[in-house]
Amino acid sequence: MFDLLRQIRWQDIVDIALVSIILYRMLLIIKGTIAAKMLVGFGFLLLALVLSKYLQLYTIDWLIQSFWSQLVIAVIVLFQPEIRRTLAQMGESPLLQSFTSAEELKSLDEIVKAAVALANRKIGALIVIEREVSLREYVEIGTPLDAKVTKELLLSIFHPSAPIHDGAIVIKGNRVVAAGCFLPIRLGTRVGKAFGTRHRAGIAITEETDAVAIIVSEETGHVSMAIDGKLNSPLDMGTLRDVLTELFTEQKKSKAVSKKSRALGNKNGD
Repeated sequence: MFDLLRQIRWQDIVDIALVSIILYRMLLIIKGTIAAKMLVGFGFLLLALVLSKYLQLYTIDWLIQSFWSQLVIAVIVLFQPEIRRTLAQMGESPLLQSFTSAEELKSLDEIVKAAVALANRKIGALIVIEREVSLREYVEIGTPLDAKVTKELLLSIFHPSAPIHDGAIVIKGNRVVAAGCFLPIRLGTRVGKAFGTRHRAGIAITEETDAVAIIVSEETGHVSMAIDGKLNSPLDMGTLRDVLTELFTEQKKSKAVSKKSRALGNKNGD
């Protein structure tokens, strides 16, 4: 027993720990999804393979062996949504945020261009940008997209002939995560009679969360922005771009400052 323990290197301990963490994270990701049932199915296949060898069922053994050789391709195809979600979560790591900030700023510019273009054509629109508070409950009742933010995409979604043009779109980072989302409307919200349902919904979502809502009026062609339950209207292209850039740049700065403060606090506490 002691001889076996002496043969264990520190690299082996690190290796086992990393594999355990990876497997644990994978199980958390697939928990409650159809992938979990598929994983159980793979377990039954493995059990059938062992039994076929033990009972000498050569035909079944050959069939399972043939399928097992294509297992890697099958896993990639069947678990594609989970793999994509895992890679997306890795991309949200603080170590990689500096690489994505340029993409997010470009997305903000695309949103501004789209809002101005929609306003010029007097096409109504409601664009909600997620910040710290998750908007998952509103995304789930919409149409999932997971598409890169572009001016052309936003114009096509809000075109009057599009089936989901009446709802709101939710943007997270540089992705349009869902369209056709229905937001809560507060009847008691203090909004002038000149503002309609989109403006009331935009104000309501910013009262409940820290999201930013951009509203385009189809009656006047004005662009408005709701933040913290307050409506700013009308906004021109330059003002809209400056406000959005300042909001999301300050958000990143505040995150960095809070992390640095926590680190200094821990250091002083030690």
